[in-house]
Amino acid sequence: MPRNAPRFPAVRLLALATIASLHGTGAFAATPKADDFRLCKPNALLSFYTPGLPTTGDRNAEAADFTADRFQSKDTSKYVLEGKARIQRLDQLLQAERLTYWTETTAWLAEGDVRYQDRGLLLSATRGEGTTTPSTATLDNVRFQLLGSRGNGSAAQAKLIDADHASMTQVGFTTCDPEATQWEIRADDLSLDQAEGVGRGHNATLRLGDVPILWLPYVRFPIDERRQSGFLYPRVGFNGNSGFDYTQPYYINIAPNYDATLYPRIVTQRGLMLGGEFRYLTDNHRGQIDGSWMPDDRKADRDRGDFHIEHHGVLSPHWNIAANINHVSDDRYFEDFGDSLSTVSTSLLPSSAYLLGHGAHWTASFGGDRYQITDPTLNDIFEPYRRLPRATFEADVGLVGSLRGGVKSEFVSFSKECQKFAPGETGVCPATGERLDLYPYLSLPLEGASWFLRPEVGVRHTRYEVEQDSRVGPSGGPVVAYEHQWSPRRTLPISSVDAGLFFERETQLWGTQYTQTLEPRLYYLNVPYRDQSDIPLFDTQPVSFDYPQLFTTNRFTGADRQMDAKNLTVALTTRLLESNGAERLSASFGQIRYFDDQRVQLPGVNATDFSSSAYVGELDLRISDRWRLKLADHWDPNKDRTDLSAVSVQHRFLGDGVVNLSYRYRRDFLEQTDLSALVPINEVWRLIGRWNYSLRDEKTLEGLFGIEHDSCCVAWRLLARRYVRTAEGKANNALYFELEFKGIGAIGQKTEDFLRRGILGYQ
Repeated sequence: MPRNAPRFPAVRLLALATIASLHGTGAFAATPKADDFRLCKPNALLSFYTPGLPTTGDRNAEAADFTADRFQSKDTSKYVLEGKARIQRLDQLLQAERLTYWTETTAWLAEGDVRYQDRGLLLSATRGEGTTTPSTATLDNVRFQLLGSRGNGSAAQAKLIDADHASMTQVGFTTCDPEATQWEIRADDLSLDQAEGVGRGHNATLRLGDVPILWLPYVRFPIDERRQSGFLYPRVGFNGNSGFDYTQPYYINIAPNYDATLYPRIVTQRGLMLGGEFRYLTDNHRGQIDGSWMPDDRKADRDRGDFHIEHHGVLSPHWNIAANINHVSDDRYFEDFGDSLSTVSTSLLPSSAYLLGHGAHWTASFGGDRYQITDPTLNDIFEPYRRLPRATFEADVGLVGSLRGGVKSEFVSFSKECQKFAPGETGVCPATGERLDLYPYLSLPLEGASWFLRPEVGVRHTRYEVEQDSRVGPSGGPVVAYEHQWSPRRTLPISSVDAGLFFERETQLWGTQYTQTLEPRLYYLNVPYRDQSDIPLFDTQPVSFDYPQLFTTNRFTGADRQMDAKNLTVALTTRLLESNGAERLSASFGQIRYFDDQRVQLPGVNATDFSSSAYVGELDLRISDRWRLKLADHWDPNKDRTDLSAVSVQHRFLGDGVVNLSYRYRRDFLEQTDLSALVPINEVWRLIGRWNYSLRDEKTLEGLFGIEHDSCCVAWRLLARRYVRTAEGKANNALYFELEFKGIGAIGQKTEDFLRRGILGYQ
């Protein structure tokens, strides 16, 4: 047979069309996630699989090799191979009992146990015929098995019309093992258009076992990486506050760098909600705009909705832009439509937009911030000030030798709406104004392999232009306003010295060799007292006291208060390091010694004359690969009490199993326990649970129990949950069910992200 004998490209093209269509099949345009098929049998399951075929190389550069028990050719117009006929070109292998090829018409015929294999596919048929010019093929009684990924199926007949178009009848596809089909997609017919990257089918059903659970009279779907518009998998849920909740997303492919998704949602106790998302991506910009709107919430008797805008852009090598804008229709929106304790407990919804600059030694920003109250128990007076505009600039440059100079600066304009007054009522509006905060400094960072010394001196100058109105509400006449203006100033030097040493030694514990470090650290801070009572509080609050706070120049956020200090922090850290550098233990302990009274306080708080701060201790101990312990504690010797305590223990077992137990306490604020677990019963069944309990309120904040089942190609999860829904403590009951068909997607309410947040170590 001549070296340019037929290579049966039609069979390969048809195989590729079949695989591309079925592996992305269904009525949905979603891209499937990476699925776990570890419970399945090895992928190459069909009996005629031939091991050892090449997996690399250019098959187009190779000639075909022919073998058979018998070879017939009366002339050069017809060739017949009989008895284990075999044609191989690199990794492509075609086998049949009889292969016939006519050179004049380029027609070919394969009869008797037709089998095809390459590096990504196994395919069998009872009969095949077609031509190589043009490239056509018809295969009867097709079975196929993917080798590069999960998937197998069948078709009564498959036809390759040309290089870009194919069709199949009575098609089935699944990612299950061939002899244990738990789910399958079936269709009466499928047509494939590789030029457009689109497949079309009729009378398609998704079956769980032999039970049809989804039927579509017509489907249109992508067969390659090109995105196609279409339905995504629905989200289904139920909770006692809103009833049955169904969302049916629809994806719209606008352009290669633009797309949108519509989210029509039915909430039985409330009504119809319309939602949407638009995403964009250019060379220098990316972002999304999304929102939802319920024109008439029957239960709340008002319109509800939200929107979100997020944008990131590069304007030049040194300038970027970032925006995150959020808004909800009312302060109970998260209570009614949020699905997690963290969402429900959101009290303030932030929005910001900034122009950001950066260079080798500087950073800058210009923009603004605002907050919306989303906690119905908070009065409007607690809404933070709008910071618009706000500009910052920071620089740090080398001067002479190790000496460095820098500046930290901020300019902000603060504004806030004045509350409405009743007729004849006298009131005072919030103070508004502008603030300029400057901190130029000099530092001399010196360090060696086992020590560091970082002295720093600077001057903090803060100036304001403030105004405040007093108003009398109208009683038949105009508003009477009394305006008060003042310009407070504050200038004070700040000096500090941060010093530390590093010691290490080799030690052996429990039969294991470690490197132990000992890291003492001293931090001296001197800030003289200045009376700041005439300065309004725009964005300043006390910072939660923790270990990093031992080494900062201010215990307040913002610039409206600068603490006075003549302090010395004494701290010690020790670590145990394994030979590979992994940290087995880290323990830190420290305290601030006060040489003067703490006179700068927020309004209503008296000066303190304590000689020292609370003791702060932290411990992170990885007892073994399965056990981990974390501790944090603040003990106040001045009042002989614990102000903060946190303990958490994690244990991993049986592969993916994990148990977390934690206790959190903050004086006069909270005291909670939290127990969560993922318990594998065997390789297919797992139990999930969480119990978050408030000892202070004597109530459950969140209770969760669920069960998971995972098999080769099907997984499902059922969760029952009770959680605090409102700021007043009202609870809600919810039921979640998710059914996943591995390789194509899931139906139900997505719960993985929620479980990862609620159960540390969940996989």
